[in-house]
Amino acid sequence: MFSNIYIKQRIQKANSIRDCGKNPYDNNAIKTISNIDFIKKYEINAKDSALAKEDSHIKEYITGRVKLIRLMGKAAFIDIEDESSVLQVYISKNDLESEFEEIKKVLEVGDIVNIGGYPFKTKTNQLTLHSTSFKILTKSIIPLPEKFHGLVDIELRYRQRYLDLIMNTNVRETFKLRSKIISLIRAFFENKGFLEVETPMLHPIPGGANAKPFITHHNSLGVKRYLRIAPELYLKRLIVGGFESVFEINKSFRNEGIDHSHNPEFTMIEFYWAYKTYKDLIALTKDFFIYLLDSLKLPRVIEWGEFKIDFNNFNEISYIDSLHIIGGISKDIVGDKTKLSNYLKNANIEVESNLSYGKILSLAFDNFVESKLISPTFITDFPIEISPLARRNDKNPNLADRFELFIGAKEMSNGFSELNDPLDQLGRFRLQVQEKEKGDEEAQYMDEDYVWALGYGMPPVAGQGIGIDRLIMLLTNNKSIKDVILFPAMKVQKNEFDIVNKEVE
Repeated sequence: MFSNIYIKQRIQKANSIRDCGKNPYDNNAIKTISNIDFIKKYEINAKDSALAKEDSHIKEYITGRVKLIRLMGKAAFIDIEDESSVLQVYISKNDLESEFEEIKKVLEVGDIVNIGGYPFKTKTNQLTLHSTSFKILTKSIIPLPEKFHGLVDIELRYRQRYLDLIMNTNVRETFKLRSKIISLIRAFFENKGFLEVETPMLHPIPGGANAKPFITHHNSLGVKRYLRIAPELYLKRLIVGGFESVFEINKSFRNEGIDHSHNPEFTMIEFYWAYKTYKDLIALTKDFFIYLLDSLKLPRVIEWGEFKIDFNNFNEISYIDSLHIIGGISKDIVGDKTKLSNYLKNANIEVESNLSYGKILSLAFDNFVESKLISPTFITDFPIEISPLARRNDKNPNLADRFELFIGAKEMSNGFSELNDPLDQLGRFRLQVQEKEKGDEEAQYMDEDYVWALGYGMPPVAGQGIGIDRLIMLLTNNKSIKDVILFPAMKVQKNEFDIVNKEVE
């Protein structure tokens, strides 16, 4: 990106500041106003003569990073960027005297400065801060990317997010919006009477979802621990304990692949609602999306990449029906394990010999249905074999009272009426253990304490999880999860630190 000569020159300039008896990393800043507030406060219309002359009696102090320097002999214009905006600053030798020559010698794009002065309008009618005091707060020793090309290397943007945020203002806006969305999510559930709670991130037994966990070790206890793959089983223990509506905005971890919609560390909300069913959750979810769109002043039809997502209509179809109505697989094939297995093999889809019927249905769904679910669609009535924590349907015990919401060909949410029969749950866990013994690394473990908790009695309850990262991808029109996570998982890569290291040896 740059040669070490530039770093060496910048380190020399930092040392020259020290030689003058000043600290190139000064800790004493004065800030009276942000750039955007300065602009709002002092901007005038062309007809207004309030700032036709310099108002030198006004004194404001700003802080920020130098983004552009235009030297003109005994004067200079500098663009200063803070979190809010960019503001032009005028400095001249007449105002700063000997300091001006020092500034010319050591100031560079990337430095962080503290400037005091008064507002005025240039001949081109641009609001500017006329500097009467100028101090370098932080000397940047690594050059920023060249202004006109910016930071375009996508891998470098993700790997050095701090540099991405410096160079790309729109990226900062995305993460400000992420923060706002999470606040709105919290407000939605609090206004519905839900209690926000916190549950452990280190689990003695990984549970709450079918996923391969990250494994660690607790030195003091001398035991293996697992990073949370879902907070579900702890949240339902709280329902056993007497809470009737709880939620947790949580970080969870799954030891899985990385792609445009998966990151090993991710954020989601899970919530549990006593004396409700999955049908109530479907209604709540519709309200939730409309609430977010309205709160963010977004239209009911939004763009997500190449898709147009219409939230005026939510579709609903059963899992089995979706395979033949959307997936195009005939009913007689869907209804027969052997025929369906052969159908998948003929489509060059690998089908392991020991897969259950439910897993084969899941393979068919993943390959023939999911990519076609563009409009908001609730898929309901899942096979019980792939729903180890969901309640059996009263009319058909082979189905679970469960749904998943798909938008833009991505799963956004998973919810169901919870299984509260402790003996049924014990049997389901045993089947999961058998699947694990057959080699399924994502099958769930036996959680004896959770079964014991159910033995005390858990009321009817509906529970749901919503992936916040994917939700923010949708609402900010980003197609990669790495664009909405500040520090996504990346392969370790050697950086250019050795350049700096050599200069200080």
